[in-house]
Amino acid sequence: MAALALGLAGTAAIVVPSLSAQAETVQVDMNYHCTGGVAGVAGVDLKVTLTLQTALAVGQPLDVRWSLAYRNNTRFLSPGLFQPGSRLTATGVVGVTDELWTGELNSVGSKDQVLVQNGGPLELPDLVSGSVSTTEAGVFEVVPRRLLIDFTPPAAETVVNDDDPAVTYVGTDWTDYNDRPPQNKDIHEDVHASEVNGAEAHFTFTGTGVDFITEQDYRAGQVKFTVDGKPGIPATADASKDTEGRPVVVANQGNYPLWGMRKLPYGEHTLVVKKTDAKWAMVDGFRVVTEALLDPPKQFRARCEPVKKPTAIRVNIGGGDTPASPSPDSSPSVSPDTSPSASVSPSGTPGGNSPSPSVSPSTTPSSSPSAAATQSYLTSVIVKGSPSPTATRTVTLTATPTVAQVAVTPQGGAQTGEAPERMAASGPLLLGSGGALLTIGVLSGVALLRRRAAHAGERG
Repeated sequence: MAALALGLAGTAAIVVPSLSAQAETVQVDMNYHCTGGVAGVAGVDLKVTLTLQTALAVGQPLDVRWSLAYRNNTRFLSPGLFQPGSRLTATGVVGVTDELWTGELNSVGSKDQVLVQNGGPLELPDLVSGSVSTTEAGVFEVVPRRLLIDFTPPAAETVVNDDDPAVTYVGTDWTDYNDRPPQNKDIHEDVHASEVNGAEAHFTFTGTGVDFITEQDYRAGQVKFTVDGKPGIPATADASKDTEGRPVVVANQGNYPLWGMRKLPYGEHTLVVKKTDAKWAMVDGFRVVTEALLDPPKQFRARCEPVKKPTAIRVNIGGGDTPASPSPDSSPSVSPDTSPSASVSPSGTPGGNSPSPSVSPSTTPSSSPSAAATQSYLTSVIVKGSPSPTATRTVTLTATPTVAQVAVTPQGGAQTGEAPERMAASGPLLLGSGGALLTIGVLSGVALLRRRAAHAGERG
């Protein structure tokens, strides 16, 4: 009965077999259709080639590799204008099943993008999976499932001037002042100003943070901030005071970041700046911030499903003597030599939102009156170089096994990957036996010669 061990390729503790089997690989070509997120309204068609081994020795890791190509002139499209550093990530999911264990293995790859225009095409990544290995001989099946495509914007900051179309001024309470003195250091040497209590400026932006930029001046007053209809943090600020709340004596010091807010969920937000006293307020501009994102924004995710139901691929563990049963349209091939990053999510649907793998297998017990309960062990998953702290997890399952899919010889035989036991013969015993046989042969020869001589004498 095969006990499955899951881990990241190159970062998980695996059993190295003393007797390795010659790996047999198979390639399966499939068509996928993607919808939502960066796939747009019409969707995107992909050609997917899955490559994996179908015969392995006990403890030898199985590597499931995906390669992607566009079909039908469709493309994933950028959701905005982004500087170099945005990333397209693909997560291919296969189901892995044996008699005691059911889970999923994720193949993850990403591609950093160059400067992309709003609606511009995105480059596809290659994929390389983590590894799945067994501690005992047996057979398990691999079934291709979904493919997830995520887009992550790069970390960035952008300054927006007060007269940008993204900024709107409510009513006629604001005046646009241009050609300001250079010594004021105003952005583009212009500002919007108002002395009317209750005057509002609205700014719509996309990111995770925003700064309000004004002129620091002893004649300025207090303004109030709301983000998406909720009070900002802090809710108010006053350009006539310093960071410790003391009055200032300077005048017309432009390009001054009076207020800022961070850690907003990535997406579109609206900031409202409202004047709350009889003094005047100035809008010099805004700074839009996108912080480094650990998780891709969910609104950009595209989900891809096979156009036709995939066929399960049988993988034999224990020397590869049992014929494999790949998909009918598959053809043997050498697995490509690629090396993008990998992750394993052996339980449930990958969220793509968790930087470290999780193990949560489920068992499917079956009734077998003559079979005794056994335990199947998942080896520890040791993750290195992950954004999250190193995690080591061990899961023990208890289940009633079903009938084995392949016959397994307890000691010796090809299915176990073990050499048969042999009894060592005693050297002195072998020499003594040989000497006895030689003596018996000589005496038998002498007796035969004497009998022939006596017989000859009687005739004479």
